[in-house]
Amino acid sequence: MKTLVIVIIVILVVLALLALFVLPRMRERTAERKRVQAQQHLQEASERSARAESAQAAAEEQVARARRERAEAELRAADTEREAQQRLAEAERERAEAQRLQERAGTLDPTLRDGEATAEPHYRTDDAVADSDYPAGGTTADPRYRDGDGDPLR
Repeated sequence: MKTLVIVIIVILVVLALLALFVLPRMRERTAERKRVQAQQHLQEASERSARAESAQAAAEEQVARARRERAEAELRAADTEREAQQRLAEAERERAEAQRLQERAGTLDPTLRDGEATAEPHYRTDDAVADSDYPAGGTTADPRYRDGDGDPLR
């Protein structure tokens, strides 16, 4: 029985020595594994941070572009509205001038009503030009309208 106790004590001493030498190495390996894992997490965090900053910059640029486009559209709309107002004012001035001229025409010639003539226009018929007034049956004496022989161009 003494041998059994001695064997047990020897086994316990060996186990204790083993624990003294192996446990620190196991702890070291665990700590190393945790360090590697922490470095991987830091690297991934850095990459994600860079992607997030890039995405944020792109989003901010898109927002700025949208605001700029909206401001340009508002400027174009304001310009278009101003031009339409100017055309409207010009049309109103033209309408007023037309009305003034109609009233003036009515004052000058009472036979006019609503801008239309009530009497037929008179054309002069007493000084009609005869065909004999033109040489060689032509309609003009201008040499630019004659060929080299003096005949009218046809």
